[in-house]
Amino acid sequence: MNIRQARTEDVSRIAEIFVTNYRNNFYPIFKSDEFYFGELNVLDTAKEYLENPELLANTYVYDDGVIRGFIRLHEDEIEKLHIETHFQGRGIGAELLKFALEEKGAKWLWVLQQNERGAAFYKRYGFDFTGEKFMEDGWIPLLKMSV
Repeated sequence: MNIRQARTEDVSRIAEIFVTNYRNNFYPIFKSDEFYFGELNVLDTAKEYLENPELLANTYVYDDGVIRGFIRLHEDEIEKLHIETHFQGRGIGAELLKFALEEKGAKWLWVLQQNERGAAFYKRYGFDFTGEKFMEDGWIPLLKMSV
């Protein structure tokens, strides 16, 4: 298996994947230049991981010589799942998701209401909407999915 717990030396790559995915997937929805090309940046994201050991301890990377994606968990919740855009569609996300479900006991997640691609991905692996909705920051609609 190419999945292992993230280490300190992985932080810059995790941050790079995180920022790139947020820009590619969510900028077209929210169109906030200030956030996606100002506040959201690799240095600050890497620093967040370095300053919070729990984030790193709950992050697992897909590493086959190159870190191609990562998943972050909190207890039985999947908090983040991101694959480098150049490597999407190769089964890496499926492997990380299977790892989280089978090895770590993950059972649920929040998905952005407008993220149809993400929701369809999770549905392929047994997730479905629970009917619960959460407004992150008071205005970002998230829908709960569980297996």
